[in-house]
Amino acid sequence: MPALLEVNLSGERTKSGIPPEDVPRFLSLYDQVRGLMTMPPETGDPETSRPYFRRLAELAREHGLRELSMGTSQDYRVAAEEGATLVRVGSILYAE
Repeated sequence: MPALLEVNLSGERTKSGIPPEDVPRFLSLYDQVRGLMTMPPETGDPETSRPYFRRLAELAREHGLRELSMGTSQDYRVAAEEGATLVRVGSILYAE
């Protein structure tokens, strides 16, 4: 079954995922990983998410992965600019 590997780039304890330095080890455990995903810290300024998205795209390229799940309603435009192939939106669809 194809899967995405979640990477905790922010180091926040409230976030799931593995540290970036563990990516190679986890990729060696399962050969159906198609890409990476991340959740940057919540922010009022989408631009603050850009370094996290850029780093995830670098990690994906380093490991030959094509899918990038990054970005939510708060920062999906920045995520798309940095190469997202999947975004998670919800609140923008159900705005007040």
